[in-house]
Amino acid sequence: MSNMQITPIILADAQYLTRLGLRHLLSQREEFSVVAEASDEEELIEYLAENPKSIVILDYNQPGSFSYETVLQVRTKSPGTYILIISSDNDKSNIYQVLEHGVNSFLTKACDEEEIFDAVAATAKGERFFCSKVLDIIMERSFGKPGEACSPTPLTPREIEIVRLTAKGLIAKEIADVLNLSPHTIYTHRKNIMKKLKINSSSELVLYAVNNGMVE
Repeated sequence: MSNMQITPIILADAQYLTRLGLRHLLSQREEFSVVAEASDEEELIEYLAENPKSIVILDYNQPGSFSYETVLQVRTKSPGTYILIISSDNDKSNIYQVLEHGVNSFLTKACDEEEIFDAVAATAKGERFFCSKVLDIIMERSFGKPGEACSPTPLTPREIEIVRLTAKGLIAKEIADVLNLSPHTIYTHRKNIMKKLKINSSSELVLYAVNNGMVE
């Protein structure tokens, strides 16, 4: 018990009930400790000066309290701070803009408690953690870039799931079991994926997924 690493956390959300809910949830794990709660950007920056090693759990989509520029403020004033976004924002351009500002992890407020625990734990180690909705946006942006004579065809939701499972190290039979499909169907999907991405092996597929932030 004495060797346990305690992760200090600052909750940055304009809504009192959201902060209360997160504090209660995080109190279920001894390794997490909420050290401050900020209801606006000014409070957050003040608390960061006192707790620079904390993780910030932030909802940037709260006009008058927090915005995507809050991420830039945290990055500038406390560059060693890790940022976990938990937001209800559904605007893809906003989400991608925030990702480009260098947040570590991103969840929506529809995520369950295990995803929140996993995201906090990963963020505390400097790793990235994205929920499936945010991963879909990253995938769409990666595969849907304009400028070609013909618009590129994005991967289907099923193909995206197969890419993720392949990148996690699952073989075709294991992926088939997870998705309740036949191994032959999985092989067919993977051929189509590799053709779309112009790659030739599973290892290249995994590398592509990692390099594009689809998995850790």
